[in-house]
Amino acid sequence: MKKNIYITVLVVFGLALFTGCVTVQTWPDDERNAENKMVVLQGKIGDGLKTGALTPDQSQMYLTKLKDIQTDYAALRNKRVYRSEWTSIHARLDALGAEIDRARGRATRIEESGNGSRIAALQRRIDDGRASGRLPMTEGRAYQSRLDSIRSDSLRMTEAGRSISQVEKEDLSRRLDALEKDLERYR
Repeated sequence: MKKNIYITVLVVFGLALFTGCVTVQTWPDDERNAENKMVVLQGKIGDGLKTGALTPDQSQMYLTKLKDIQTDYAALRNKRVYRSEWTSIHARLDALGAEIDRARGRATRIEESGNGSRIAALQRRIDDGRASGRLPMTEGRAYQSRLDSIRSDSLRMTEAGRSISQVEKEDLSRRLDALEKDLERYR
């Protein structure tokens, strides 16, 4: 009886080793692919920030998520690990890439609404005012909140899969005009 159990355990363990389920080794291709994905994601974040498709807050959030993944990547690099650990890193990188693409896509739809470039320009002015100290913190938060509300309404209108009516365009434009006028005080 003990002999049969011993043989069964050996066969199961042998199959597990044979199939690679418990193989611990280095995975250089996975390391390179992860590095490439991280570089691409960093580029997408930077491009999104430059074009205004991503706000500085969004960019910082995505960079923080990427940094967490890079920390886990560094822990696995050049080490003998299970394949599933690299699979997890790649899944997280792919999920982050999809999230960044969705955010950039939303900004593209806002651009198509006609007010996107104005929203991006106002975002840059608010960010520049905050960074230079010309825009006080409380006013900066209030202006950012107003711009976020306009951006959200514009996105909501375009995500519905319909074109924005003339009345809606005029309302968004009027709100953007008012925000631009208020920001002029801090030039």
